[in-house]
Amino acid sequence: MQTTDTVLMIEPIAFGYNAETAENNYFQIEQKGADIQSKALAEYKVFAEKLKSKGINVISIKDTLDPHTPDSIFPNNWVSFHKDGKVVLYPMFASNRRVERREDIIETIKNQGFEVSEIDDWSFPETQGHFLEGTGSMIFDHDHKIAYGSISLRLDEHLFREFCEKYGFQPIVFHSFQTVGDERLPIYHTNVMMCVADRFVVICLDCIDDELERSKVIETIKNSGKEIIEITEEQMQQFAGNMLQLQNKEGEKFLVMSQTAYQSLDKNQIENIEKYCEIIYLDLHTIEVNGGGSARCMLAEIFLPKK
Repeated sequence: MQTTDTVLMIEPIAFGYNAETAENNYFQIEQKGADIQSKALAEYKVFAEKLKSKGINVISIKDTLDPHTPDSIFPNNWVSFHKDGKVVLYPMFASNRRVERREDIIETIKNQGFEVSEIDDWSFPETQGHFLEGTGSMIFDHDHKIAYGSISLRLDEHLFREFCEKYGFQPIVFHSFQTVGDERLPIYHTNVMMCVADRFVVICLDCIDDELERSKVIETIKNSGKEIIEITEEQMQQFAGNMLQLQNKEGEKFLVMSQTAYQSLDKNQIENIEKYCEIIYLDLHTIEVNGGGSARCMLAEIFLPKK
């Protein structure tokens, strides 16, 4: 199943600009002011309530002040929850993000009626400078067992291929770039330039500079039977690739994105998406600017079996 009706969200308690992640996340801009946390919290609460109002199950867990984790609002980078009961922990680039991995979060999810058969800890390579940041760096087509991965400091190709082999995914490896000043620099996470839904894929093909790699990605998507909804690099810079399809308990599908992303889309793109599902969009401006991530980054899908 490509979509789930349950997500983990982490309520921020000390959200802010993270200088460590800004080294290679070119979406981040530091805003000054003491109200960044309060604005981010307000955006978070509206987001969580909107999902709940659509019948999506949100497991909301409050962050802790100690240790200080300015990016904890983006849990999908350190953990993923699989339908076979496995919970995977991932190696993280920024040292101050590694402390986001909390056993009590997994225990809380178990206490919500989900079954955990194994915790598969892949975090060790981070001590040797190798990283694989969960569903930020890997985009899964669950139905076709395909994993898309754009090489960057946050996605080590060897680790990616090793993960795919263990979990039975076909790895589709490519490089994607964004224009920063006069340079073309690697995009830090695959999930800012593509989103795989049940019957369509939103993707910025302009970011894949190598023609052979681009052709391979297009061919793979088409062979999976999904429609390609292409976005421009300018739209990608507005987080139009950072989307996630969810469903509610009745099986109704939704594509979740930020207001920034939605407003960047043109009429045809919106109509193409709405052929398949309803769009949910919310104002996440403070979180996007300071954190360099958007709606998809804030959602860790839970596919675990129910007890």
